[in-house]
Amino acid sequence: MKCKLWLSGVLAAALTTLTGCAQFTPVDESAILEGGSGIEAETVYRVAFNQPESHPQYVALSHLGERMRDATGGACALEVFPNESLGPQADTIELVQAGSVDFSMVAGSLMENFNPDFVVFNLPYVFDSKEHQREVLDDPEITGELFSSLEDKNITVVAGFHGGIRNVYNSVKPVETPEDLAGMKIRVIESDTNIAMLRLMGGSGAPMGQGEVYTAIQSGILEGAENNESIYANLSHDEVAPYYSYTQHLIFPDYLISSPGTLDRMEPQCREFLEQDILATTEEEGELWVEEIERSHQLAEEAGAQFNEVDLDAFREAVQPLVDESLDNDVTRRLYDDVRAVAEED
Repeated sequence: MKCKLWLSGVLAAALTTLTGCAQFTPVDESAILEGGSGIEAETVYRVAFNQPESHPQYVALSHLGERMRDATGGACALEVFPNESLGPQADTIELVQAGSVDFSMVAGSLMENFNPDFVVFNLPYVFDSKEHQREVLDDPEITGELFSSLEDKNITVVAGFHGGIRNVYNSVKPVETPEDLAGMKIRVIESDTNIAMLRLMGGSGAPMGQGEVYTAIQSGILEGAENNESIYANLSHDEVAPYYSYTQHLIFPDYLISSPGTLDRMEPQCREFLEQDILATTEEEGELWVEEIERSHQLAEEAGAQFNEVDLDAFREAVQPLVDESLDNDVTRRLYDDVRAVAEED
């Protein structure tokens, strides 16, 4: 525990330094001693995480921390802090850059703020499946240059993780074609790209905080939303929007990030274990997603939800103008071609 107390002091100093040059929500120092997964080792590396303890990424990262502790004889471990206890994702990126938080899991869309070329992996229908995404993210021939492009911004991408498959759900009727979404207001992630995507899919994209979605659908302000089955069931959206349609329009990656300085300061055996074990961690996360989606699907069906397939070709064709517009340089076009080539090989 001495190590945690010392790291907390480093955090306080870093926050003092950053206050004058950046705006973000400071980390509550009590979160350094409370709210994490509780693992103990001589050196504990903190991982900021914005989802609950049941999330596949939390479980997989916690297991990584336990394996690291065991493999190094208690020399080091990762401790995961869920539920934004170290701050919202955007803020934790700055803390990672400062070296005051060791690792953070962040949404792929946030990476576009540091290199717009990350947009390729956030486009609709760029990935055909979770397995296709995994094959791409694990291929350094495709991702190596992109992942290393943020080193000069003090960000290292340790690995890409699966973030779920997003589908449309609503309170009106099953959706099978883009025409079925006509007149429906659907909650989307707050970005111009996602608003444009939903418009091309046939509906009207309405940016809104996740915590407001249930009430908005219930009151008729929205007809629906788009997200993975875990969010759909666990936030009880199935109660107010019983029609869940497998549009599969987005398969976002999330990224475990650190900073070059943090990785350089890690004990060699700890860093070596991290680099060797990370593929096992992402593989476990993928397996946990399968279990989570099966559980969520069953819960939603028990709540009365109806699931249906859609005309995927019609939706792909509808959003293609957005894809073409977003591939605006040689790097993004090459990345996109590489990703699609993997799908064709399979």
